Amino acid sequence: MPPYARIPALAALTLGLLAGLGSRPAASAPAPSPSAPPSPRPAFHADRTYDAVAVPVRLRIPALHVDSPVQTLGLRADGTIAVPSRTDVAGWYDQGPRPGQPGPAVILGHVDSTTGPGIFIGLAAVRPGTTVRIDRSDGTYAAFRITHISRVPKVEFPTDVVYAPTLDPTLRLVTCGGSFDRSRGSYRDNVIAFADPA
Repeated sequence: MPPYARIPALAALTLGLLAGLGSRPAASAPAPSPSAPPSPRPAFHADRTYDAVAVPVRLRIPALHVDSPVQTLGLRADGTIAVPSRTDVAGWYDQGPRPGQPGPAVILGHVDSTTGPGIFIGLAAVRPGTTVRIDRSDGTYAAFRITHISRVPKVEFPTDVVYAPTLDPTLRLVTCGGSFDRSRGSYRDNVIAFADPA
């Protein structure tokens, strides 16, 4: 029996990066939300500027059979990042860099739900070197290769590592993982895939 088949009906997927945050998405599964990255220090000023690239519209990971539209995710009123409204689509955090711009573009996806696997069900087992392609609204795309996968407890989510500024374009794919806490209705860990330009 696949692991998602054992999840109770009222204790579905969570995608929180910190335990205990979030609300119910349209699929009626509790979905705690990632906390927002720390705000940049107001005293910092960069002399160099970068051309904007078009917004992401599609995520393709052939090795995982992922071919999904990309939702735009902002912040909720409580300061946490919203999560995708469906388990079969990915979501891009639009307060960070766009894929292909310098800095870490962050894309979130559910691992599963009470009805079956989510878009990132296979992310924890992906191999380094796996290609990720992000199609953009102007017909261009950004290609990345996964360098490594990290699994961390949600209470120890490495915010500084995931959101830290980078001079080159980078990509972080985030989902849930580890064991399922039935009392809280959420997974105990997060799985983070780090990727660099291909």
